Amino acid sequence: GHVPCGLICHPDKEHVLYPLGCTVVIQDLGSKKQTFLHGHTNNVSCVAVSRNGVYVASGQVTFLGFKADIILWDFQRKELLSRLSLHKGKVEGLAFSPNSLYLVSLGGQDDGSVVVWHVGKREAVCGSPASARSAGSATVVVCSSCRDEMFVTAGNGTIRVWELDLANRKIQPTECQTGQLRRVITCGKMADDDNYFYVGTSSGDVLKVNTNNKLMTDYGPQKEKFSSGVTALLLLKTGDLIVGTGGGIVALCKGSNYKVMKKIQVQGAVTSLTCRGQGHHFFVGTNECQIYRINYTAFKEELIAACHNEAVHDIVFPLGTSDLFATCSKNDIRVWHTPENRELLRIVIPNMTCHAVEFMRDGKSIISGWNDGKIRAFMPETGRLMYVINHAHSLGVTAIAATSDCKHIISGGGEGQVRVWEIGERTHKLGEVLKEHVSAVSCIKIKKNDRECVTASLDGTCIIWDIGRFVRNQMILANTLFKCVCYHPEEHQIITSGTDRRIGYWEVFDGSAIREVEGSASGSINGMDITSDGAYFVTGGDDHLVKLWDYNEGAVTHVGVGHSGNIARLKICPGNKYIVSVSADGAILLWTYP
Repeated sequence: GHVPCGLICHPDKEHVLYPLGCTVVIQDLGSKKQTFLHGHTNNVSCVAVSRNGVYVASGQVTFLGFKADIILWDFQRKELLSRLSLHKGKVEGLAFSPNSLYLVSLGGQDDGSVVVWHVGKREAVCGSPASARSAGSATVVVCSSCRDEMFVTAGNGTIRVWELDLANRKIQPTECQTGQLRRVITCGKMADDDNYFYVGTSSGDVLKVNTNNKLMTDYGPQKEKFSSGVTALLLLKTGDLIVGTGGGIVALCKGSNYKVMKKIQVQGAVTSLTCRGQGHHFFVGTNECQIYRINYTAFKEELIAACHNEAVHDIVFPLGTSDLFATCSKNDIRVWHTPENRELLRIVIPNMTCHAVEFMRDGKSIISGWNDGKIRAFMPETGRLMYVINHAHSLGVTAIAATSDCKHIISGGGEGQVRVWEIGERTHKLGEVLKEHVSAVSCIKIKKNDRECVTASLDGTCIIWDIGRFVRNQMILANTLFKCVCYHPEEHQIITSGTDRRIGYWEVFDGSAIREVEGSASGSINGMDITSDGAYFVTGGDDHLVKLWDYNEGAVTHVGVGHSGNIARLKICPGNKYIVSVSADGAILLWTYP
């Protein structure tokens, strides 16, 4: 949701496209089916679709000084046609010419150049610095509506109309005069007849510029400017404008005097406005990862997609069902319905981060650990708060688990303590404190008979506790920061993993190492889960790959490529239908269990 103009409705009126991390998602509006365009090595920073719908182009960010690729895709076949690589650091904007002859790309502020590419030949025609040395950097590129040879770039204190001279392979800019106004341009739209274009500014007004004499003809609204700036524009056939703002307002403005005729409020700052067909419907994308459909005549919003807009920390299924699962992130816990891939419930605690979430076995509550040191329990249907355990841990609650009789909660904190809480009908009190770990507890698993549990910690130890007598049974030491631990269903072995990228098999009885396998070529392993029969387990981590392992062989059988952020946790659903993995880029991915 953070990519400007990232949500695009395809000209066939049946698909929308949006970037998610390093992938571009194409979603069918009717069947909700998704296809993915994989190919970028880092986050996608801009997307464009040609007017005839044949091509999709996407640009990416890279590290400073490295080339940032633009990829040209075939929309019908969903495959990569060509990598266009000239810009350094970041591709700021992309636009196709009206007949899809050329693609214009704008580099980021460390690159500062504008390049025209020939789409058919897949090569650069020419390039030039995007803005004058006296002006700021350009961030917006808009192509003409009729002529392939004209386009506009705009940015901080600069608006330029460019002409392409194909014979001499040159592009000539003309600076547009805005009189006394100094503006930072954030978005733009060209009129259908090419005589003028509109640009939105960070000051909250819209400028109208004549394309022929390059003069600003008028601007507005003059008094009631839009708060937090204009971030997206749509131009209607009637000549009116639809304006999206940083304050989350979508407004219909009169083309003549910019007077607001209708407006609605959405959640988050508007980053994209895109028309479906003739504009009876249009879509709004916001930076809080919400997609709305708005009917133009009624001007009412309808939420069609939502997700976390911060890193997701945990995922958990309730006992015995694969139709629901809960995820937690900054500010909220969300419960999802798997068959329809939609959000059922959102529990919001503003400005707090939820690190761990768990369903109670009886299904009567969702318990969660938060970075303010509290354990909160919620009703699973309504999301109403049932109880709070204050000051559960001094440095935030980092791991949580519940016994199968639902009478005890075991929590781990950032300071390394493991605490056992006794949960009654209306009471909750501290039962025992287990002080052994010296760093944050990352994972807790309890044995089926509730007599024993294992805790993994970032101090390089895993401890097997007797919860009946509250003493330590075994301690496992390794030169790693343990991130995850799992009991084998027969409960005589545990598997662990962490930052040393190795998966360790250990004997529960005496804590001895059975074997160690190399779990990943790069980056730590953050999550693992084992099937109910113990034959297979999955791991995921900083290499962005989901791997399915044969437990006895210790070998990878399947690999899932799709994440573009570090995988935080993953689970195999009850009944082995799906694997669900969550990652630091806010994505939740559902995989078919092989």
